[in-house]
Amino acid sequence: MSQIKCPGCNHAFNVEEVLSADAEQKIRKQYEQAEEKRRKQLSEEKQKLEDDRRRFEEARRNENETFQKKLLQEKQKLEETLQQEKRRLEADIQQQLRKSIAADYDNQLRLLRQNAEESEEKLKTARQKEFEYMKREQELQTREAELELQTERRLQQEREKITEEVRRVEHERSEARENDMLMRQKELEKQLEDQKRLAEEMKRKAEQGSMQLQGEVQELALEDLLRSAFPFDVVCEVGKGVRGADCILTIRNNFGQECGRIIFESKRTKDFGADWIEKLKTDMRSEGADLGVIVTQAMPKGMDRFGEKEGIWVCTFLEARALVNVLRDGVIRIFNATRKHQNKGDKMHLLYDYLTSNEFAEQWKAVREGFLSMKLSIQRERDAMEKLWKSREKHLEKVLLNTAYIKGSIEGIAGQDTIDLTLLDEESEDEEPPRLMFK
Repeated sequence: MSQIKCPGCNHAFNVEEVLSADAEQKIRKQYEQAEEKRRKQLSEEKQKLEDDRRRFEEARRNENETFQKKLLQEKQKLEETLQQEKRRLEADIQQQLRKSIAADYDNQLRLLRQNAEESEEKLKTARQKEFEYMKREQELQTREAELELQTERRLQQEREKITEEVRRVEHERSEARENDMLMRQKELEKQLEDQKRLAEEMKRKAEQGSMQLQGEVQELALEDLLRSAFPFDVVCEVGKGVRGADCILTIRNNFGQECGRIIFESKRTKDFGADWIEKLKTDMRSEGADLGVIVTQAMPKGMDRFGEKEGIWVCTFLEARALVNVLRDGVIRIFNATRKHQNKGDKMHLLYDYLTSNEFAEQWKAVREGFLSMKLSIQRERDAMEKLWKSREKHLEKVLLNTAYIKGSIEGIAGQDTIDLTLLDEESEDEEPPRLMFK
């Protein structure tokens, strides 16, 4: 027998018993209603007979007494007939009720069985759907675990890539430092040569007037201008005879925090030196300055007012204050923007800050400029040597050709054994004249 469990209270009950009890109650109720209806019909018929009897009695009183016995007999017969008809009707009604109840019960039982079978089929379908749902949930959990594992692997690969990139950058940085040291050594050698030339030019400079004194006057005026215009900043003077620029301006904000440094080179000459920019870039890298400014009397070619040239700002003394105001505001803004990203303690941010810093940019510019200079020099030497080799090759071919002509003429006159005019070995006489091959 199939049972159904209530989803609310988890109470199990028999489906067929409940359905049969409901059907029996329904059939009983229908039987009682039919019985009540039959009783009402019998009561109505009885009432009708009573009415007929009263009318008959009234009619009998009007007739002769002779008809009383006959009427009484007819009445008795009629009552017997009524009783028989009543019993027959009751028997017919009971038989019809039994048949109707039996048929209804069979129909209800068949419907209950069909409902039970449909409920069982729905229950099986629900269980199958629940099983499929649990299976899908398990598959989703498995996929989620695989996705987490793949994500962890990718993160590990990214960490390894970042570590390798940091190592590569450190290696390049060390190479850049070695290159910087080599450039400094070259600069020292150049300074020694410059000192030798300076000793020779001392007499000429003494005759022309003290250009250094004029430059020192502009340096002092520039330092006084910076101190008066920016009283909260620090102006550091570079001593005479010390390698480097003329002065360094350490920028401070309203809270006294150091935001950056600007290095200045003061020049008061008639012509703009071609090596001033490279020298100031070297001083920037050595002093760790963020910006470089050349205050000069003679502007470079192509510039009639202040501007940027190869990463260095160039201006006159009258334009220095306005230019420093603009540069100082930019340095403070950059400092405030980068300050938000401090104290993170992560190597990625430190590496990013270093790669986006002016120090790295200037060092990389120095490496790139040195590389381009070396490449250009090598290309020039290669072109010159190839030109020289081509010229020598043409001369060599001309000498060999003329030698062959002379040898042929002499051998035609005096014979082959008279004079040895061969320039090459016997093994190489049958070979082609040597040719120089270049890439």
